[in-house]
Amino acid sequence: MARTNPIKVAVVRRAERLTPHMIRLVLSAPEFADNGCTDKYVKLLFPQAGLKYPEPLDMGVIREKVPPEYWPTSRTYTVRAWDPVAAEVTIDFVYHGDEGVAGPWAAAAKAGDEIWFVGPGGAYKPDPTADWHLLVGDESALPAIGAAIEALPPGARARVIVEVEDASEEQKFGGSGDVELTWLYRAGSTAEPGDQLVAAVEAFTFEPGDGQAFVHGEAGFVQRLRKPLRERGITRERLSISGYWRRGKNEDGWQAEKAETARAEREANTTPA
Repeated sequence: MARTNPIKVAVVRRAERLTPHMIRLVLSAPEFADNGCTDKYVKLLFPQAGLKYPEPLDMGVIREKVPPEYWPTSRTYTVRAWDPVAAEVTIDFVYHGDEGVAGPWAAAAKAGDEIWFVGPGGAYKPDPTADWHLLVGDESALPAIGAAIEALPPGARARVIVEVEDASEEQKFGGSGDVELTWLYRAGSTAEPGDQLVAAVEAFTFEPGDGQAFVHGEAGFVQRLRKPLRERGITRERLSISGYWRRGKNEDGWQAEKAETARAEREANTTPA
């Protein structure tokens, strides 16, 4: 019997172009169940046109009864905000023209359009007992970083380092934490994408006390920062670090690579010495 994974439906209420490459959609989602994380994410599902899927909609059932080539296309997006009173989910989409699936959909979305989703998942939120916080990422991490900044307790110290294309991609955040925010720009730089983030973190003076770090974005720079952060005293329990995407791969390819890496690691850990 298929594992249940019910599909929920959200309806576009309004859209806003935040920056040249960031689109914000506010969706009515009364079935959304908040998990309290600031990095909570949903899987947006784009069904293939003209196909009728088994009802009630459930990804477990679809995977069991429908050939893989006809499954809905899945794309993962962080929830920027959740309004339980209005039952509205806010999702920000990085937009690069006609490339991809979700970005073009978001650019064309209008009030009344529907989108399927499953979730949310997530695992991180700023710990109010931490002495300081480090938040690092590129555009793909901005929704989670923004949510984390706004969830910081009053006066909580946080250093935030974000790499974007240029100054037009900067955003403003609310919140009452003591936040030092540094924007790094790829435009005009000879560095490879992510290099400036790595250099900034390596040059960062870690404060004394119990620090908590959130490092997410393109997998290349994320992987380069894992060891230095651990060596400088960020414990495994205090480190949320993961690649949201990998340059040169779409989400399907990146998820397949991650699954293969995880499988190889499991086998390595279970192979007798």
